[in-house]
Amino acid sequence: MGLIMFYQLSHSSTAQTARVLLEKSRVAGWQVMVRGTDQPALEALDQALWHGPTDSFLPHGLDTQPHANLQSILLGSGAAPQEYEALMLIDGAAFSTAEVERMKRVMILFDGQNEAILNQARMQWKEVATLGQEAQFWSEASGSWALQQSRPAD
Repeated sequence: MGLIMFYQLSHSSTAQTARVLLEKSRVAGWQVMVRGTDQPALEALDQALWHGPTDSFLPHGLDTQPHANLQSILLGSGAAPQEYEALMLIDGAAFSTAEVERMKRVMILFDGQNEAILNQARMQWKEVATLGQEAQFWSEASGSWALQQSRPAD
């Protein structure tokens, strides 16, 4: 059981924040599933990751492409492969209890200006509490990322 981290976006885009977190995940040696709810948004993230800074290459692919099972960073809407150690949720994507229990890290990125997505994140925070998982809530409302709330594991 790993740490679940909530990121309330207010200044950075999903792509900007995802890139930073995916780079850190790669340094940790984790394979990451990025789950979204909107295929065009996943395709836009795919393009943003390919056209990012030349000094930081993030090998990745969409789960709809050939050889998706070989990707160290997989973007899609389906279940995370069993061997993956990290899960990133965007656009209000959900997680399963079984996934959370086997991941080293779960990262939930959500737009603090979108009321529906914000409510989804609140429900996920409550669900994490019922699971007894360690969780952190980060916000960039002040202009830089700051820890707002921390919940220890039961």
